[in-house]
Amino acid sequence: MSVEQQLTKLLERIDTLETKLAFQDDIIEQLNHEISVHHDKLNNVNEQLRLIGQRVKDMNTTAVGRVEDETPPPHY
Repeated sequence: MSVEQQLTKLLERIDTLETKLAFQDDIIEQLNHEISVHHDKLNNVNEQLRLIGQRVKDMNTTAVGRVEDETPPPHY
């Protein structure tokens, strides 16, 4: 194989590697964006869950009285 052929093959391989690298960089950027979007959504869901938990906790303490204060059911 001549030097020119070897050089041509090396240049083709470099072009192929540069193309793959550019593709990988683009995919990594897209994945980073998706992770950021999902992170924001997860934070939002966690905050909503915390608020719901707090509301349930508040309902349990305010809606239910002491057992002694309850009037007996009519069949007693």
